[in-house]
Amino acid sequence: MSLIDYGFTEEQNMIKDLCRQIAEEKIKPISAKLDETEEFPTEIMQVLAQSDLFSVCLPEAYGGMGGGVTELCIAIEELSRVDGGISICYGASFLGLFPILIGGTEEQKKKYLPKIASGEHLCAFGLTEPEAGSDASAIQTTAKKEGDYYIINGMKHFITNGGDADIYTVVASTNKSRGARGLSVFILEKGMDGFSFGKKEEKMGIRASSTRELIFENVKVHKDNLLGGKEGTGFIATMRTFDQSRPGIAAQAVGIAQGALELAVRYAQQRIQFGKPISTFQGIQWMLADMAAQVEAARALVYTTTRAIDNGAKDVAAASAAAKMFASDVAMKVTTDAVQILGGYGYIKEYPAEKFMRDAKITQIYEGTNQIQRSIIALDLIKRYK
Repeated sequence: MSLIDYGFTEEQNMIKDLCRQIAEEKIKPISAKLDETEEFPTEIMQVLAQSDLFSVCLPEAYGGMGGGVTELCIAIEELSRVDGGISICYGASFLGLFPILIGGTEEQKKKYLPKIASGEHLCAFGLTEPEAGSDASAIQTTAKKEGDYYIINGMKHFITNGGDADIYTVVASTNKSRGARGLSVFILEKGMDGFSFGKKEEKMGIRASSTRELIFENVKVHKDNLLGGKEGTGFIATMRTFDQSRPGIAAQAVGIAQGALELAVRYAQQRIQFGKPISTFQGIQWMLADMAAQVEAARALVYTTTRAIDNGAKDVAAASAAAKMFASDVAMKVTTDAVQILGGYGYIKEYPAEKFMRDAKITQIYEGTNQIQRSIIALDLIKRYK
C-alpha cells in the first residue's frame, strides 16, 4: 500500500486493481515454478491480453484505451509487486512498440499497433549488440539499400522477448560513415527469411522472461518497413523511446521493492525471538521505516515524471533517467534489506525474498546502466546552469 494518495483517476485505479488481482490470482501461484523452469509465461500474456492491458497507453485510433505512460507504469508496478520477470515480458512489448508510436508513419501505425494493442502480437526492441550497448554509435548491424528493399546483416543480443515476440523494431546502420546519425530503425516480423534467434540466456533474475540473440543473415525488408520512411532517424527515435520507457523500468523496480517490503513486514510480525515478534524491536522498525520511505520516494518520482510526459513536457530525458536510476537503486537496497530481515529464510527459496533481490539487480543495468543515467542527468544539469 502506498503511503500517499496519488490522485489516480477512476480508470487508473481500475487498471491498478485489475493488475493486482491478476498478479495475486494468476501469477503468484506459478511464479516460483516459472522462475525455476525459465518458462515464458504465455498463458499470463494471454490473460493480460484478454484484460485489454496491452492497450493501456495506445491511442484509441489504434485500438488502445487512450491512456499514457502513467497507466502503463501503474500496470507494471502492480505486476512487478509479485513477479518482475513476468512483468517485464509485458513491459518489453511497449519498449518495442514505442518507436512505431513515436516515429512511425500513419500506415505503419495502422498496420502494427492494433495487433499489439489487442495482445495478438508481442513486440521487442533490438538495439544492444556485443560491442554496442550504452554506445549506440558503435552498432555494427547494417542495412544496405537495394532497390525497394534493405538487406540487413548483423546481430543483437540480450533482447528481452527475443524469440517469443512477433514484431521487432531493430536499429541498424544505413550509413556507417555518419556514426549515430547514420542509424535507422526497421520493423521486422518473426518468420522473415534470414531472421533467426540464438539460445535463450540463463539469467540470475527475471528468469521467466526470454533473453535471446537476434540474428540477421541477408534479411530482405521492404522500404515500407523503414521507420518513418526516412533514413538517419534511428538514434533520435531510440532516445525518445527511452525517455518514455525508462519510467516503466522504474515502475518495475518500485513494484519489486514494494513486494519485498510487504514480505518483510509480514515476516517481522510473525517471527518470534526473545518471546516477542521482531517487529517490536527498534532496529527492525527503523529498517522497515527506511525501506518504506525509500519506496515511496521512488514511486513519487516515477509518477511525477510520467505525468510530465503525459502532459506533453518536451525535455524529460533527465527526469526519466533520474526515475530509473533512483528507483532501481532503491529496489536493490530494499530487497537486500528484506533478505536481511528474513535472516536465513531470506536466503532460501521457500520465501520469495531472494527472488526479489535477484530480479531487482537487472533494473540497475538494462535500458541504460545507472552510470549512464547519472551521466544523462549530469549533462542536463551542466546545460541548465551554464
